[in-house]
Amino acid sequence: MPAVRRSFGTNELPDPPWYRFLFANPSAAPLWLLVRLYVGWQWIDSGWGKVTGDGWVNNGGAALQGFWERVVAVPEEGRPAITYGPYRDFLQFMLDHEWYEWFAPLIAYSELVIGVALVLGLLTGFAAFGGAFLNFNFMLAGTASTNPVLFLLSILLLLAWKVAGYLGVDRWLLPLLGVPWSRRGGGGSPGREMPDG
Repeated sequence: MPAVRRSFGTNELPDPPWYRFLFANPSAAPLWLLVRLYVGWQWIDSGWGKVTGDGWVNNGGAALQGFWERVVAVPEEGRPAITYGPYRDFLQFMLDHEWYEWFAPLIAYSELVIGVALVLGLLTGFAAFGGAFLNFNFMLAGTASTNPVLFLLSILLLLAWKVAGYLGVDRWLLPLLGVPWSRRGGGGSPGREMPDG
């Protein structure tokens, strides 16, 4: 029997059926709706607490300042909260320049916007990316809490961006906006591909 040779040059490798179902089939949208609502509510709850509480939007970012001071400290014994020195140096730089005054409200309002966008299914892929980015930074700063679970769910929402917002605003918005890689030849409407030739 001759050996089968496979070229990876210009051929696209097919996704397995389960992957296509989960991440590209609108029938999976109810599953992603549940994930979106859970992750979105977590961000709304966290962001609202920061916006209405003390130390984030008011008091010059004192809550964030205290957090940064705590996590950049290197104890004489034991492990520091931050494993990676360059990230600790980055936070120390922001702390030394008092960036917490504007960074704290940015985090608070970002969490709120990410949560609302996920609940509404509005630009779900971008919202999930924003959430994953925040979770990643919180984990780099040495906090676990719900961050690992929310990070994983955000990555899954990112993979499912085509259908994760199907039961939401994205059902109408994404076809209207289209995607940049579907526009050929520099013309045509954003939502439709230009025919070849």
